Amino acid sequence: MPTNITIKGIPDDVYESIRKKAELNHRSINSEVIVNLKKAVQSTPVDSRHIIEQAKKLREKAKGSLSLEEVQLAIEEGHP
Repeated sequence: MPTNITIKGIPDDVYESIRKKAELNHRSINSEVIVNLKKAVQSTPVDSRHIIEQAKKLREKAKGSLSLEEVQLAIEEGHP
């Protein structure tokens, strides 16, 4: 059976953010809070060593460098 809790002292800006997200997601504020709590407690811890390894591999693939002008030209031409 679900448990009910009361949360006191929610800052106005936090409440407003939750309210806006709830509206965008077509949820009640209560449902939005539950979804966010689930995400927070069920999230997996970050493995920083794995992220660093991925970054090293990406850096090796991206050999060379571009000038600011080359980057701007690529953006203007619609290249990623």
